[in-house]
Amino acid sequence: MDALHAGLNPLLAPAFVLWGSGVTWLEVVAFALALATVLLNIRVNPLGWPLAIVSSLLYFGLFWDSRLYGDASLQIFFAVVALWGWWQWLRGTQADGRPLAVRRLGTRGRWIALALLAISWPATGLFLRTYTDTDVPWWDAFPTAASVVGQWLLGRKYIENWPTWLVVNVVSVGLFAHKGLWLTVVLYAVFIVLSVFGWKAWIEIARTQRQ
Repeated sequence: MDALHAGLNPLLAPAFVLWGSGVTWLEVVAFALALATVLLNIRVNPLGWPLAIVSSLLYFGLFWDSRLYGDASLQIFFAVVALWGWWQWLRGTQADGRPLAVRRLGTRGRWIALALLAISWPATGLFLRTYTDTDVPWWDAFPTAASVVGQWLLGRKYIENWPTWLVVNVVSVGLFAHKGLWLTVVLYAVFIVLSVFGWKAWIEIARTQRQ
């Protein structure tokens, strides 16, 4: 990881100071790409997926440098799953063989998603506490585990991805504030608002598709 840090050194140079903490060029670029990704997701535009790949790789470097190993590892997962999500939105089908459409998750699916979160959160937290030097293992673990669920829901165009991201974003604001990543705090605060807009927009899209 020393080689990774050395390679990122130019991007880790401060771009400006926000609330007493330096904001790096890496964080600035990742911020812009992540914001564009969510705006495209709201519009159900598949171009958001390649932007998500680049943004995730940049955030991997930023979070690793901040010792947020759960969130850093999550970015690699995001980059890989973004390839899957991109394919799903372009070629994926529903159980009936029709192309993927924006729709709600059934009751059984919601219980499965909650069960996965209930298992993966403590498992991730225990791993981080045992094998890394993070100072926030359980706090770091929650958005990590919940984001895995949210990413799958988004890739399959389930409306429930938006309330999932809403919870992730609220928790992440506090986590990144603790780490002094203030531009990322601003980003995730914007994400909170966009999660609500995305939720409402997808409900309307689903209603229109049924007509």
